[in-house]
Amino acid sequence: METPSTIGKYQIQGVLGQGGMGIVYRAFDPAIHRPVAIKTIVKSALDPADLQYALTRFRHEAQAVGRLTHPRITAIYDYGEDMEIAYIVMELVNGQSLFHHMQNQARFELKEIGEMVRQLLDGLGYAHSLGVVHRDIKPSNILINDDGRLKLTDFGIARIDSSTLTQVGEIMGSPGYMSPEQFLGTEIDARSDIYSVGVIAYELLAGRRPFTGNNAEVMRQALSERPVNPSEFNPKISVQLDWAGQKALAKQPSERFQTAKEFSDAFVKGIEASIRVSRRDPAATTLADEPTQRIDPKLLQAARMLAGLQQAKADAPTEPRMPASSQAPASSGSPASAEASAAPPASAATAAQTSAKKARILFVDDEERILTALRSVFRMHYHVFTATNGPEALEFVKKFQPHVVVSDQRMPEMTGVELLRRVKEIAPATVRLLLTGYSDLAAIVGSVNDGEVFRFVSKPWDNQKLQKTIGDAATIALELAETAATPPILPEKLDAGVLVIEPTRETFGAVKRFVGGTCPVYHAPDFDGAIAQLDAHETALIIADVAHRGDEPLAAFKVLKRERPEILVIVLTEASDSELVIELINQAQIFRFINKPVSPDLLKQHTQAALTRYQSFKQNPHLTHQHKVAAAAAESSVGDRILARVKALKSWF
Repeated sequence: METPSTIGKYQIQGVLGQGGMGIVYRAFDPAIHRPVAIKTIVKSALDPADLQYALTRFRHEAQAVGRLTHPRITAIYDYGEDMEIAYIVMELVNGQSLFHHMQNQARFELKEIGEMVRQLLDGLGYAHSLGVVHRDIKPSNILINDDGRLKLTDFGIARIDSSTLTQVGEIMGSPGYMSPEQFLGTEIDARSDIYSVGVIAYELLAGRRPFTGNNAEVMRQALSERPVNPSEFNPKISVQLDWAGQKALAKQPSERFQTAKEFSDAFVKGIEASIRVSRRDPAATTLADEPTQRIDPKLLQAARMLAGLQQAKADAPTEPRMPASSQAPASSGSPASAEASAAPPASAATAAQTSAKKARILFVDDEERILTALRSVFRMHYHVFTATNGPEALEFVKKFQPHVVVSDQRMPEMTGVELLRRVKEIAPATVRLLLTGYSDLAAIVGSVNDGEVFRFVSKPWDNQKLQKTIGDAATIALELAETAATPPILPEKLDAGVLVIEPTRETFGAVKRFVGGTCPVYHAPDFDGAIAQLDAHETALIIADVAHRGDEPLAAFKVLKRERPEILVIVLTEASDSELVIELINQAQIFRFINKPVSPDLLKQHTQAALTRYQSFKQNPHLTHQHKVAAAAAESSVGDRILARVKALKSWF
């Protein structure tokens, strides 16, 4: 077809592009002296059977975009039709498509990617607010002006709230960017566009799409496989950005960001966290454009069958299993301090490699300097992730199930104690540590009673000690993850009893009253008497008043926990000595602390929790590994005396 001199009132100045259905011209509107682009459909170029559908879709694009006025959406000015062509007059964008830039191996910086995705979601959010869903978001439908501004175009298969052009069950789109519900032919809404933007964001960050192959392979992966984190291909990417990308690509629309604004905010935060990481660029890959297609109906049938099989599998009872491992580089802040310069010692490396799998460790701190230092120390031997606040950390725990969580206490949005308490609820098999630079007794006690921490780590930390502690935690966590635990079944009566150590019988009487006939309750006035009771009776729990007893409680419980880790200990104390409490946490794995005067309700609550935990230990002996304490290089004189007697105790477990 020869280039016409005019189309309608518009003067044709040249050809901008050409496709299977028509030509896009550069033109000029003489009435208002405005340059425009004119997209045409040449009727003779189409099969008569397809012509009516193509024209309906073309008019639909004009209708969809004609109601939208937004700087991120290419404006439509006019629509016309004659015997030979149908045409849309639209805003002239002086630039190239995003696909063109990607095909030419353009390397966008993280800040540029963040701005492009932000602009794209800004435009989509506006369209969605007016009831327009694009449904064909892909790089070739995104134009970038010479000044860097983005324009979204080609709403040809858009869905308008009042439209019946595309019915449920019909599949249209570009397979590499289609959401699972588009493959299934089910109801489409704004969250399908969010998914497609997630694919583009992934492609920009990783240098490849999340799912690759032919249409059938892409469909299968989109319906059944979780994409690899983009940080696997681009180590500049932070865990925050990995999380935002994975949430946008969730299989179920209800699990994605619910609005474009939500995705935009999370993505920009992830970009900001990633910008501080400076490492190599992802490797270049060859790109091919994704044509918008009518998908083979057989694929629709296969997709529905696959979805049905997945649902049946999901509904069937399964054995607990360890979640798939994921790796992402941590976000980084300012250059690490000198404390991060030491290489991990052999003992830490050995501990980290006791399993073929690397442990996933999540560090949570609102200071980027601390996160950078921790990452530099541990990234060689573990999959290291970081988060700068509690809510972000909880989202990560829900998605990725880390083996070890190490949290700072003082954070603006959520304290470390509260975070670890909620982590325990979400992922009870995690091993949890509290990292803090001050001695707040309430926080320390809370870390045990609410978060059941494995260790309490003080800042500034000693590198070798911290590596040893993390190594122990990782080893234990991997063991716990690889062995399924059965829930505790409490019989009406327990053979194991409660031993109360106190000079008087006040607490003993209270425990005997609320325990009732559930289990026996014993009394000992001191630790010598306690060892005799331990030898005579199976004991699940020790409740000990440690006031005015000097170093004896620490020495005794340290030895007892090392030799009999199944026995749980609740400490009653008036002490405000935070150092003693930290030692009891780290060296004796105390189950709970209760400050005097003792609240009967709290004592009852903690006692019942301890008895339940002991029963869980009996059914799952491997769970006692979580209460492991390190062997001392040398015991105190008190410890030596107690050790010999504890080693001689009869084993009831």
